[in-house]
Amino acid sequence: MRVVVTGGAGFLGSHLCDKLLERGWEVLCLDNLVTGAAINIAHLSSHPRFTFIQHDVSKYIDVPGAVDAVMNFASPASPDDYLKLPIQTLKVGALGTHNTLGLALAKKARYLLASTSECYGDPEISPQVESYWGHVNPIGPRGVYDEAKRFAEAMTMAYHRYHGVDTHIVRIFNTYGPRMRLNDGRALPNFLYQALTGQPITVYGDGKQTRSFCYVSDLIEGIVRLLDSNEHEPVNIGNPQELTILEFANRIRELTHTKAEIIFKPLPKDDPKQRCPDIGKAQRLLNWKPMVPLADGLQLTLAYFQQKLAETTHPH
Repeated sequence: MRVVVTGGAGFLGSHLCDKLLERGWEVLCLDNLVTGAAINIAHLSSHPRFTFIQHDVSKYIDVPGAVDAVMNFASPASPDDYLKLPIQTLKVGALGTHNTLGLALAKKARYLLASTSECYGDPEISPQVESYWGHVNPIGPRGVYDEAKRFAEAMTMAYHRYHGVDTHIVRIFNTYGPRMRLNDGRALPNFLYQALTGQPITVYGDGKQTRSFCYVSDLIEGIVRLLDSNEHEPVNIGNPQELTILEFANRIRELTHTKAEIIFKPLPKDDPKQRCPDIGKAQRLLNWKPMVPLADGLQLTLAYFQQKLAETTHPH
């Protein structure tokens, strides 16, 4: 099996490359390294079945030879990134999805789109189930990401219905683990980075908004099962265990033994109040549920962050 992974040098994409190589597949990784990082795939550089090409998937994609699957993970994914790169985010969601679907069609390959829980916007129901259409502000600052992904889903379903492409859509909920960037801008890397560098921990709003955190190995397992399945409509993959952001900040304080205080800042515009997946569909269709407890996942992530910080403060 030969698979093209776009965004393969990103946090999730690089873990996906590892998983597919473990399966014995050949992996062609495409990434323009705008938010991905070569270091995430450095350990694969000498792997005989791994190839990396630096390329922007918003531009035409040419891949000689057979391709069995295309997995599209190319997009900025943290609010910090997509607010800085609004037009690139819209282009990769629209043009990048169109180009990767065109590749799948030309090669008669299976296709998987990495979509997002942000399709639900600031939801009026919780937990969020796949049949919920969402509550999104299309012209708000976050609209560049939400609408890019909603458009990408519509385009993917159109290729499935019109061209008969074997497509799959995963709606990814908050995921954490090694290879997240220290300055990513999302709650977990922010809190860990602040705690480890002795800064106050910043909570936006009153901290009562909820998130659920899925460890990266669990998420990748769900995604690979979805690729193998016959399901074409979106499937939530995430951890249904909900925490308030304030509870989470306190968990990080305990984990890092920091005395740092928690400070509160205004909530960003259209920040979702609740974010929790209904994973009934994934359990039923994929026999999938998250296995890694938060305490264990946080220990592994902490170790990675400590190592990264040591490298930045004492480079070789």
